[in-house]
Amino acid sequence: MSKIALVDDDRNILTSVSMTLEAEGFEVETYTDGQSALDAFNKKLPDMAVLDIKMPRMDGMDLLQRLRQKTQMPVIFLTSKDDEVDEVLGLRMGADDYVKKPFSQRLLVERIRALLRRQEAISGDIVGDTEETKVMERGELRMDPLRHAVTWKGKDVSLTVTEFLLLQALAKRPGFVKSRDQLMDVAYDDQVYVDDRTIDSHIKRLRKKMRNVDGNFSAIETLYGIGYRYNEE
Repeated sequence: MSKIALVDDDRNILTSVSMTLEAEGFEVETYTDGQSALDAFNKKLPDMAVLDIKMPRMDGMDLLQRLRQKTQMPVIFLTSKDDEVDEVLGLRMGADDYVKKPFSQRLLVERIRALLRRQEAISGDIVGDTEETKVMERGELRMDPLRHAVTWKGKDVSLTVTEFLLLQALAKRPGFVKSRDQLMDVAYDDQVYVDDRTIDSHIKRLRKKMRNVDGNFSAIETLYGIGYRYNEE
């Protein structure tokens, strides 16, 4: 049973969403502010967190930043209806997905299940010698899906689930272009729609992490209006 942490200062949302998730078979923990959630996470991490952005004591952005210092567990943001800045900033800070308020609880459940499936697919829970589970080496890049481990020039790079899948898709066929639609298919289930901005934000975050270990990293090329390409170095 997967444990989901809900962090939102709206108690009505906490009550209704937790009831829905529990009915779907999840174990749910609820928190009304970021600091209370962080205190609990420091003792034991859930399998996934769903975070509101605007909260007292510690907002969702700050909580995500602190979480990413020690874990790459999946995180979904709940964002305001028209606040595109929050969505983009959240993705660039390391969130895996976002859902706009007001939202369908069925949509949220689908997003949670999709993200957990993606996590399982690269965490070692799926056993077998397949293309998706083999260690992949492309020049200075080494990816081990069963350990969710990435190194560049021998240095560890910590990636979220979504970032890992996008890099894996690009590096699998160096020199070939992947459109944004193709990358969406890799990172998200068919029933989950995301726009181009979401993929672009994940790629920018991915590049930033790679450049943190190698300031000259340039293996991911943008082809404007077309998509992205991995060039083996």
